[in-house]
Amino acid sequence: MTDTAVTVPQPADGIKPAGRVRRRLPGLALGAVLAVPSALLIVRLTGLDAGTPLAVPIVLLPYSAVLSVFLLAAVLAVAALRTRWAVAVCAVLAVAHLVLLTPRFTPDGRQVPAQAAQLRVATVNADVGAADPAALVRLVRAERLDVLAVQQLPPAGVAALTAAGLDTLLPYHELRPEWDASIYSRFPLNRGGALAADTAWPQTTAELTVGTRTVRLVAVHTYYPVGDPERWTRDMAALASAARDSGPDTVFLGDFNATLDHAPMRDLLAAGLTDTHDELGRGWARTWPVGMNLLPPLVQLDHVLHGPGLAGVSAGERTVPGTDHRAVVSVLALLPV
Repeated sequence: MTDTAVTVPQPADGIKPAGRVRRRLPGLALGAVLAVPSALLIVRLTGLDAGTPLAVPIVLLPYSAVLSVFLLAAVLAVAALRTRWAVAVCAVLAVAHLVLLTPRFTPDGRQVPAQAAQLRVATVNADVGAADPAALVRLVRAERLDVLAVQQLPPAGVAALTAAGLDTLLPYHELRPEWDASIYSRFPLNRGGALAADTAWPQTTAELTVGTRTVRLVAVHTYYPVGDPERWTRDMAALASAARDSGPDTVFLGDFNATLDHAPMRDLLAAGLTDTHDELGRGWARTWPVGMNLLPPLVQLDHVLHGPGLAGVSAGERTVPGTDHRAVVSVLALLPV
């Protein structure tokens, strides 16, 4: 019997199949990672988050922008990743993200007259009354607030704030614990009640006078997209309808359960409101969650929005022990008519 040598065919390029797979692994891994910012960018550009569960991941768009820039740098630096298609895709993603996000880091540059009257406002979600009442009173005193809107404030929370001395600093109230949100004010409040809007629960509204101007306040707390994205979208649409019917001297402040990357929030702003953080170039503030072990605040759900009769002077966030939201503090100027 004669031994016969068997020759195993080799790939034309001389590389064994296993070696070819290993060679392609970096590109495959890059493609998998690129799918994340690509998908978020598509959702942001098309508004697919409105009324759908995509409202949850779209809050990560700023982080997606950071990832896209990092991936572009990695592709340019690592030879194994540096293919023509990889560079092109990463560059397009990075540029698209930056075009969308850069404006919120750029102040509007609106000039506010030095003599313009100012209104110092703040909003905080009290987490069903868990916010430290003494800390809230210290915040009001330190920031010299004229208005404080508090969401998720039950009757016991109202009593705790009264016991802590808040009524001395802000003696005028539109207290609606049965509705969820309440308004405290240094100035007398008029025409208080529920906003005429079809929302999951009533939004508390009132008016106050600053100089010769009447400012309408709306303390906002919408439904949340994790629980029911359709209900949350209807809440935001109802607020947008109310904003279109409001005058220029209007302030919507509270927990919108929305970021600037949500299509319903953009619709609300298009109804005639301006986000104070965005206006001042601080469009990547983070107010939630707070108090999570090893997890810093990730997204801004709490906002101060105002009509065209006002302009933002300052905007910031303050930590209040006990609640999972940071407070938002803003100074607004009333522009000359």
